[in-house]
Amino acid sequence: MPSPTEKPPTLEEQLEALRAENRSLRTAQATAQVQQAASDAEERHEARFRTVFENSPFGQKIITPDLTIRQANQAVVDMLGCPDVQDLVGRKILEFAHPDHRADWQFLQERLWAHKLRHFVLETCLVRCDGSSFWCQVTSIRFPDGDEELGYTQLEDISDRKAMELALKRLYDAQETILHLVTHDLKTPITHVQLLADLLRRQLADATGLAAESAEDMTHYLALIRQACADADKLLRDVLFLGSLDARHLQKEPTNLDAFLENRLLPHRLVAEGKGIALALELPPQPVLAHLNADSFGRVIDNLVSNALKFTPAGGRIAVRLEERAGRTLLAVQDTGIGIPEALQPALFDKFTPSARPGVAGEPSTGLGLFITRQIVQQHHGKLRMESREGQGTCFFVELP
Repeated sequence: MPSPTEKPPTLEEQLEALRAENRSLRTAQATAQVQQAASDAEERHEARFRTVFENSPFGQKIITPDLTIRQANQAVVDMLGCPDVQDLVGRKILEFAHPDHRADWQFLQERLWAHKLRHFVLETCLVRCDGSSFWCQVTSIRFPDGDEELGYTQLEDISDRKAMELALKRLYDAQETILHLVTHDLKTPITHVQLLADLLRRQLADATGLAAESAEDMTHYLALIRQACADADKLLRDVLFLGSLDARHLQKEPTNLDAFLENRLLPHRLVAEGKGIALALELPPQPVLAHLNADSFGRVIDNLVSNALKFTPAGGRIAVRLEERAGRTLLAVQDTGIGIPEALQPALFDKFTPSARPGVAGEPSTGLGLFITRQIVQQHHGKLRMESREGQGTCFFVELP
């Protein structure tokens, strides 16, 4: 109640107070309606995003600046072969990066968050939960989310496209190789065969009273013809083998490398014995198994051991060593030969490499052997490297998963 000294509000003042209260209520109601509409719109937006996100045929995930997976859809789960989404959330994408492609994700991280690019695209290789790998195209967009910036990332499996690109490259390489062979390397031994055949023909035309000296010359010419034909045959076999290299049709199976190496080295032991070279096979106590194509991988052993025999003088030693290290298989072929000059080493694995040179006994080289060897090792998802010092020998290392 108003005090005795206070005047009661007039009717006009009471009406104005009611009007002000009414205006306040309408303003509050309007504000609440706007907020509700905004909330409803946000919910509809989130629902649409969630529908697109979860049902996209492409892998969709949201990552934090340290590459932790914050959210993922079913397509990513299927792509990586994981049981469910919870097996991905909270893990870093680097856990699924192929060991040879971890730097791709570090580069993406740097581009998006350090250099502040709005989006970034790359092609990289990921490893599934079962250990198999596949190629994918990664498109990542940086966006604000509260007090942090996240990466909205799309993954697209491009393994088929990569396989097609590889097949086309091999086809091009094979065509280029055959052209190079016909126009350059094969021309030389064929020219030698023609020249020597002409010499024999002329001698046979004058065969009356054929002297012993002439007979010896003819035997020598025939030996040279045989060698020229052998050189041409080796070139053709290398080129045909190179053209047949195709990882998609390379059937692999578990193979006991101990027994495989014992059998594969048998013919090389005979060659080594004839050259006065010791050839040793060093095996670990327990048998070593590897998943490989025996016929194709046999060419790796043949090329590396033949190469060692070619560049090791009589009295030298060649060791073929097998071991398991950190879950991987390591094969080494080491010789005490003449070694490889440092200037020739960078191009050693190139096709028709200029580093090709004759062996210590003049054995010819096609310039394809080590190129083919590296191709086969890569088809087995392995690595090939070399260490050599001129005058001290060479060691080739093959590492298999």
